[in-house]
Amino acid sequence: MASNIGMMDSAYFVGRNEILTWINNRLQLNLSRIEEAASGAVQCQMMDMTYPGVVPMHKVNFDAKTEYDMIQNYKVLQDVFNKLKIEKHIEVNRLVKGRPLDNLEFLQWLKRYCDSVNGGIMNENYNPVERRSKGGKDRNSKGSQKTTKSLQANNLHNSASGDTVDLNKMSGPKQGRGSAVAGGATYSEEIQALSKEVTNLKLSVDHLEKERDFYFAKLRDIEILCQIPEMEDLPMTVAIKKILYADDAKESALEEAQEYLSEAINTVETEVESEA
Repeated sequence: MASNIGMMDSAYFVGRNEILTWINNRLQLNLSRIEEAASGAVQCQMMDMTYPGVVPMHKVNFDAKTEYDMIQNYKVLQDVFNKLKIEKHIEVNRLVKGRPLDNLEFLQWLKRYCDSVNGGIMNENYNPVERRSKGGKDRNSKGSQKTTKSLQANNLHNSASGDTVDLNKMSGPKQGRGSAVAGGATYSEEIQALSKEVTNLKLSVDHLEKERDFYFAKLRDIEILCQIPEMEDLPMTVAIKKILYADDAKESALEEAQEYLSEAINTVETEVESEA
């Protein structure tokens, strides 16, 4: 399975036009740019087509425009990956920025994975338009329409019954309820904004930790290389270790290493000249 494929794999040499054609043909869309798939909805539906019924399409927002809404789509996708035991980390904070290269790389991986599952053959029984109609926004809009119709019918019934109500008595309670609703809406917006900020901070921390681990691993590899008996006494190796093992507060580590290396080279050149 292509859940873990190297960066030099042929999958990452597939062009953006081929990726767009693959998406448009499979899902009956009309994307013209890779970044149009940055919301994560396309990726969710590709997995839904590959594994019918596994993706909760009612949670996928195809009209996601804000980073917060896009992140919710990628959460759905990551849950699907976890359920299918697909070992693929999604760089959400990069993808939601709409960067073409980041999104192209992820879609290249996704195409390779889907092709490895179904052999590149399209599921003829899959109706992408019908499945998209189950998206979260459509469901919410239908719910709101039902609520509106119910309220309208209720209002008509009350007006037809001929009930009389004292408007002076209604004015006080209405104002109170209006203030409570307005206050609740304000708090709801603040909570949503704070939740979005917390989510973004968590993603930033996760990205920074991965970046830290990446560079630490590189430094550890260099340290191991410098500890090879045949190399540890070489001038270049000694200079590198001066930088690696320098105190945090020592700002002249690089200068000291360069000075040592320069002296070592001069010593070698002097010895060669004397021998000649």
